[in-house]
Amino acid sequence: MEHLPLLLLLSWFSAVTTTSPPCPKRCQCQNLSPSFTILCTKTGLLFVPAGIDRRTAELRLMDNFITTLRRRDFANMTQLLHLTLSRNTISHIVPYAFADLRGLHALHLDSNRLTAIAEEHFKGLVNLRHLILSNNQLSFIAPRSLDDFLETIEDLDLSYNNLVDVPWATVAKLSNVNTVSLDHNLIEFVPEGIFSNLHKLARLDMTSNKLKKIPPDPLFSRIPVYAKSKGSPLSSLVLSFGGNPLHCNCELVWLRRLTREDDLETCASPPELMGKYFWSIREEEFVCEPPMITHRTPKLSAPAGRGASLKCKAVGDPEPYVRWIGPDGKLVANTSRTVSYRNGTLDILAAAPADQGTFTCIASNAAGESTAPVELRVTPEGNDKGLGKWDWGLGIGNGIGNG
Repeated sequence: MEHLPLLLLLSWFSAVTTTSPPCPKRCQCQNLSPSFTILCTKTGLLFVPAGIDRRTAELRLMDNFITTLRRRDFANMTQLLHLTLSRNTISHIVPYAFADLRGLHALHLDSNRLTAIAEEHFKGLVNLRHLILSNNQLSFIAPRSLDDFLETIEDLDLSYNNLVDVPWATVAKLSNVNTVSLDHNLIEFVPEGIFSNLHKLARLDMTSNKLKKIPPDPLFSRIPVYAKSKGSPLSSLVLSFGGNPLHCNCELVWLRRLTREDDLETCASPPELMGKYFWSIREEEFVCEPPMITHRTPKLSAPAGRGASLKCKAVGDPEPYVRWIGPDGKLVANTSRTVSYRNGTLDILAAAPADQGTFTCIASNAAGESTAPVELRVTPEGNDKGLGKWDWGLGIGNGIGNG
């Protein structure tokens, strides 16, 4: 009986040592039952260490030399909540590498060497709230790569990459997002109305891109929009847009009317406003110029079955958009027989008798529109007289344009 306390102690010690999860070599571990935290920082790791306890709730692997994330690295880690892989050299993610991380809330992949995000990379992250991809070399993000967490993501950081475009249709569905960081990329275009359903959006950062204009959005008219976060109320949107080559015409008047503190955003164009501080320019100086058609094809003859090219060139600010109305009064669409180009050229690949008549060139922009008629005569097949001739305002040309 005198050995009973010793036996109980040995039994307890054995139970503790057998149930405590092993700690990976060169890592620090903290067991806060029932969860487990592993910290492997600046340990020279080349891969995610093997033998990580599947009950781990937080795994920090930053400041190492990991290059590839494999499927087995995070297999069965269903209790993992936070995964930090910042400041490694990750350039490759095996498809479905995170497929078992159904409970993951935060994924930090910033400061790595990722160049593209494929559709399969983030499959399984159905509860993700924070995705940090800043300071990589991303130039492409697959349109459906974020689909598994459309309704849960709160913080999306794509800053400091090489993105010219982002999957805008996907961004438009992030119904729970609070912060979207797109700053320091190469983005040239933002579709109008893309943020209209992001009712919880509180901060949108588009600083230092290549945006010439920022389109208004229904969201901006529903809640107060501020240019800086200091002093802005909670129920507002902070919009940051400095460092872009803004073209300060009438399309940016809405932006000039924001509540803001004076900042250093400047205009890149037009010439009379170049270099001026955005907030110092009066609203009436944000002007547009209506379209003016400078060159067109007044008359053109083409044999039936042959090609005809109608020209229409317009200038204005912003750059006019040119469309065509056919002799039947209907808008000419791109088909297997007709092609309309951005430069105002309309190619009819095989003229038909029904094409004969007056085509109308319509050039339009935010300041108005301008129209001009173009006559097309379709001659019987085999009659090449007058084929493809037009008065191009400044000279004579023929043939089908290629836009």
